[in-house]
Amino acid sequence: MSDTTNTRAVVLGGSLAGLFAARVLADAYDEVLIVDRDVLVGVEGPRRSCPQGRHINGLLARGQLVMEELFPGITEELFADGVPTGDLAGDVRWYFNGKRVKQQHAGLVCVAASRPMLERHIRERTQVLSNVLFVEKHDILGLETTPDHSRVNGVRVQSLEEGGAEEVISADLVVDATGRGSRTPIWLEDLGYPRVKEDRKKIGLGYVTQHYRLTADPYHGDLSINPVASAELPRGAIFTKTDGDRVELTTYGILGDHPPTDQAGLYAWVKSLAVPDIYDALQHAEPLDEPVAFRFPTTLRRRYEDMERLPDGLLVTGDAVCCFNPVYAQGMTVAALGALTIRDHLHSGAAPQPGQYFRDLARDVVDPPWQMTHTVDLGFPGVEGERTIPIRIQQAFLALVQKAASRDGAVTAAYMRTAGLVERPESLMRPAMLLRILWKGLFGGKDGAAPRQSTVTGAPAKRKVPVA
Repeated sequence: MSDTTNTRAVVLGGSLAGLFAARVLADAYDEVLIVDRDVLVGVEGPRRSCPQGRHINGLLARGQLVMEELFPGITEELFADGVPTGDLAGDVRWYFNGKRVKQQHAGLVCVAASRPMLERHIRERTQVLSNVLFVEKHDILGLETTPDHSRVNGVRVQSLEEGGAEEVISADLVVDATGRGSRTPIWLEDLGYPRVKEDRKKIGLGYVTQHYRLTADPYHGDLSINPVASAELPRGAIFTKTDGDRVELTTYGILGDHPPTDQAGLYAWVKSLAVPDIYDALQHAEPLDEPVAFRFPTTLRRRYEDMERLPDGLLVTGDAVCCFNPVYAQGMTVAALGALTIRDHLHSGAAPQPGQYFRDLARDVVDPPWQMTHTVDLGFPGVEGERTIPIRIQQAFLALVQKAASRDGAVTAAYMRTAGLVERPESLMRPAMLLRILWKGLFGGKDGAAPRQSTVTGAPAKRKVPVA
């Protein structure tokens, strides 16, 4: 494809990470091309190349803020299209270790959109940018570089239409947003660069999703019911209202203990969760589709920031850099923050310096959530990894925070601001909040455990919590 403009950026992958990247690149380049194997324009359902699109994908509060910054007015557009909303701390029924936390509004906007709905709105807003073009149904074959491999100056692609020939799209900048399966590490090795170091942690996560229409309301004003897996019962779920007047259930287990996909088995699994709310609600629910499974064996982080040398003209973003445990819903928000990091490196029209970009991305965007979830994952005895003294201290403090949150809504609000990536975890150590956590966690009176009763009928629940 010939270059008929002054400058061009090419984004590999039409994922949310790719769309966010294209949005910031459109302000700096005359032309931005988004290349993907899928048909993107006009698609409303899950994409073939995005299997997680059939499952719950949470946009954290910080992600919503960035999305709104990049696409002003899009949050209200989503709400107008039937997407429910609420506050992450005030309208979500959280359970940690089987105890319900006190709810208190914290100004954390939840956008309870299904993944296809969210993608469609962001894609449509990207489409209207006059200098952005979607190159659909094209396989990405590799990078084009200068003879000494010091600069990436294009990408080789091939149309998936019958008889499609290989061609080169020239580019001043290439951004890889192709997700976990990114081939950039292989391409770099083929070009003579060192192997990109990777951190992997086996978590053996599996989850199953199904959509329903309810005939009775278990929420009573809440947006979602979320019993979180714990070391004692490593099974959890998210049961949320979503678009299309539906509710969406994703329930999960780790280390090979996975929910079944047959309907009776799934109901039995849900009954084994630490609280009865969701099982009771499903007695008044009409399934709208079949249960669908997804497997996530390991977390993955590629340490581009440690590379001693990299070619100019190439950046990587989103899951192609780091795949978090999806239970914590950090991936889309980190992708949005990654786009802001790209924008920060497009200053004065100069080409981004890959080394500095990756160092800033690691320090400011990836490190805090990666360390937070790494600490939580190691709280499950079967997850491999060194439990250092600092990690054990962090785990003990987190347990104290969760206990205090069951007694004090202000602690819940502060905790959810960190979980929503609006505040860094260190914010919980501010003197006034730390004192509150210690007082409520250690001496705060009766736990805020919800009575084990049906949220639909109000009848006491007589069964015990099964042991996994």
